[in-house]
Amino acid sequence: MSILRARWSLVLLVVVLTTLTALAVSLVMPKKYVASASVVIDAKPDPVTALIYPGLASPAYVNTQVDVISSDRVALRVVRDLRLTEVPDLRERWQDQGGEGSMELWVVDFLRANMEVKPSKESNVLTVSFRSPSAETAATLANAFVKAYIATTLDLRVEPARQYAGYFDQQAKGALERLEAARAKLSAYEREHGIIASDERLDVENARLAELSTQLVTLQALASESGSRQGQAARGADSLPDVLSNPVVSQLKADVSRAEAQLQQLSTRYGDNHPQVIEARAAVADTRNKLNAEVRRVTNSVSATNNINRQRESEARAQLDAQRAKVVKLKEARDEAGGLMRETESAQRAYENITQRLTQTSLESQSTQSNVNLLTEAMPPSKPSSPKVLLNTALAFVVGVILAVGLALLLELRDRKVRDADDVMAVLPLPMLGVLPAPGKRVRGALPSVERRLLGHASGATGRGAT
Repeated sequence: MSILRARWSLVLLVVVLTTLTALAVSLVMPKKYVASASVVIDAKPDPVTALIYPGLASPAYVNTQVDVISSDRVALRVVRDLRLTEVPDLRERWQDQGGEGSMELWVVDFLRANMEVKPSKESNVLTVSFRSPSAETAATLANAFVKAYIATTLDLRVEPARQYAGYFDQQAKGALERLEAARAKLSAYEREHGIIASDERLDVENARLAELSTQLVTLQALASESGSRQGQAARGADSLPDVLSNPVVSQLKADVSRAEAQLQQLSTRYGDNHPQVIEARAAVADTRNKLNAEVRRVTNSVSATNNINRQRESEARAQLDAQRAKVVKLKEARDEAGGLMRETESAQRAYENITQRLTQTSLESQSTQSNVNLLTEAMPPSKPSSPKVLLNTALAFVVGVILAVGLALLLELRDRKVRDADDVMAVLPLPMLGVLPAPGKRVRGALPSVERRLLGHASGATGRGAT
């Protein structure tokens, strides 16, 4: 404090100069206005896919959105939307700084240097602030950044959807061509093999095969029976059932028996050479010839029936084999047609799936809704945000005090002076005998406390030879 009292003029000068300099600089500095707009990131499901946007619950999502707002893409959209490259003041400043490179990129860097994005704590609200010498310009650019950000987020969702839509469109055309080729191949195969969509023909052919199989079994039974009768006829026609049951044969046998009985009577009565006996013998022979002829005819009919049955059996067997081969061929054709039908169905499902994805991506590519919405629009501020005269002056005063104290201490270290009795006692390890008053002053009354203390030290040191 003694040092500050000794150098009070220097301290006061430094504090006053620092404070006045800060005040002057604050008054001279151009005014800056800050306008703020805010957006909210909506967590509602997507209107097309009905899915919640992934990653909304993660803090990294909000930080990513901050990076998106601060990106060159958003700033470049602002430049192009507001046509800032056509502003004369900006063009003059760009030319004054050399005018090299792209003016759009220079304006983008200028805008990003004056734009700030702040995420709200524990919420999905982002605040975009812009600083400008003009209040209207600050509000306009803050709103432009917000609108460009919303449009950019929509583009980031729509552009991939458009690419996917183009990809699925090509895939859909290819799938449709494959489907039409599979259908054409199936139709040509069905026409070539006479196959219809339903299995009616196969059912008819199967029924025909079963019928032929039944007929063959029946003919086989008839052929076996007729063969047995023929074998029996070969062994003896008299015991053949067909002969025994033939009415003509039975009648002729009866006639032969009567004729033989009559011949026996006539032969007994008239003798063998009698005309009536000869006539009766001739009648018996004629009737027997008729009987033998009828028996031969019946036997021949049995043989003919057996041959017919054998032939019918052979024909039925051939027809059955042909029908069986036809059914087998038809089944093979149906199996191959089934493979073609499955191929067609697979192509149909693939085409439907691709068409569904194409429809969804087409809707997404035409979407005009984003999950980011404008919360508050920036308004031109009524007061500048900088410079803050009072705050700057107060800070300059504090800094000036610190600087003045430091400067006084530094000068004191370079030019050390003795200012009171304590300084003398701190420098010299000797007792002090007295203090001379300042010029023009007289000591009256009791000695000051310091002088009494020094005299006490002096009287105590007399016995030790102190002077």
